[in-house]
Amino acid sequence: MTHDPFPIPWYSSGIEHIWLPYTQMKTAAKPLPVVSTQGCRIKLADGRELIDGIASWWSACHGYNHPHILQAIETQLRAMPHVMFGGLVHEPALTLARRLSEIAPEGLNRVFFADSGSVAVEVALKIALQYWRNKGNSKKDRFICFKDGYHGDTLGAMSVSDPEKSLHKAFRNSIIKQYVLDIPHDEYGFAEFDSLLAGVHGNVAGLIIEPLVQGAGGMRFHSADILGEIYRIAKKHNILFIADEIATGFYRTGNLFACNEAGIAPDLMCIGKALTGGTITLAATLAREDIFAAFLSDNPDDAFMHGPTFMANPLACAAANAALDLFQLAVSGGQSSVKENASANCKLQTANWPMRIEAIESQLAKELEPCRALPGVIDVRVKGAIGVVQMEPSMDVRALRPKFVERGVWVRPFKDIIYLMPPLVITPEELGVLTEAVVSTLRDA
Repeated sequence: MTHDPFPIPWYSSGIEHIWLPYTQMKTAAKPLPVVSTQGCRIKLADGRELIDGIASWWSACHGYNHPHILQAIETQLRAMPHVMFGGLVHEPALTLARRLSEIAPEGLNRVFFADSGSVAVEVALKIALQYWRNKGNSKKDRFICFKDGYHGDTLGAMSVSDPEKSLHKAFRNSIIKQYVLDIPHDEYGFAEFDSLLAGVHGNVAGLIIEPLVQGAGGMRFHSADILGEIYRIAKKHNILFIADEIATGFYRTGNLFACNEAGIAPDLMCIGKALTGGTITLAATLAREDIFAAFLSDNPDDAFMHGPTFMANPLACAAANAALDLFQLAVSGGQSSVKENASANCKLQTANWPMRIEAIESQLAKELEPCRALPGVIDVRVKGAIGVVQMEPSMDVRALRPKFVERGVWVRPFKDIIYLMPPLVITPEELGVLTEAVVSTLRDA
């Protein structure tokens, strides 16, 4: 009989019925039962508290249980938790769509809501394909994507992710084959990239990229200049440019959106994760007005035929509007009930966000640098509120996960990297605990 590490009735009775994500269930350690969250901390059933170093898969940007977001959800719950978005609309969604179009890169005036980042990518790909079909060009039916890229777990999103290095090797023979290229980094690479696009643009509907930071594919960085040149070449060859900002949006890389650093305005942009402050699932695909116009005609078949059941869920839209309140309060420096309702643990919400991210970036760079001299470390890199320690491929970084828990932090190494993407409201003291845990764990490994 297997020893139950957590003799809790709800845990013991339910754990044998759960199928966990990205997990070999035969050999994996038992997952940790969580009973509550607050600020940047996760409380376990046995009373231990962990400082969250990855913001619940990069979503809890304002920390957990922010009172302003909770209040917005509670108010909306009493009025209307959900209503279908087909033939009906509601104020939280319309307000959110307007606000997103106001803060997004120029020209992204139309918002299609979804319920996860993967679905937002599916929507972007389908829009791009149907855009060209509606304009009389059905030959454009493939996409340019990049090695080390990751855009989600649904079939279309898998097809534009790295077929070998993402998480989808088991499906590589069952998905549509796309043009998977290296991100160019020098003059020769860009000349080759330009030449390739010149040869295939006739059947390419769009190019999709995670701007500045490739996330789950390995936390690879590229510069704003590189992003800008990729954009320029794509537009030169009449290829729609799709920015997957699901992980990079909402100040994670330093700017409100990563595209802003390169001064580019994509044709389509996917957002999610931090959109609701990590409280409830919501994503969206933003489109330029001229793309939306291609779906307007007297032919019903020209309409965009996609509609998630919980599209524009009012609770999620209310949470997202509250999360935007916090971001916009911080940017404007204005005074409102948002500040009055903030708890003592959330006072960093009123900091200037670019400056706040710069402070996190500086602390990560300084405090992770000692890792560079440790055995097995290949690289240490930091971008915005993202810190990465890359290890030799031969090292089993997953085996380090329990060591981090022992040090009171929640860090989930994968592939060959140990990374930190904490809540953006983390205090310097909490961040210091995280970086010290990374350095000490590697030193003792």
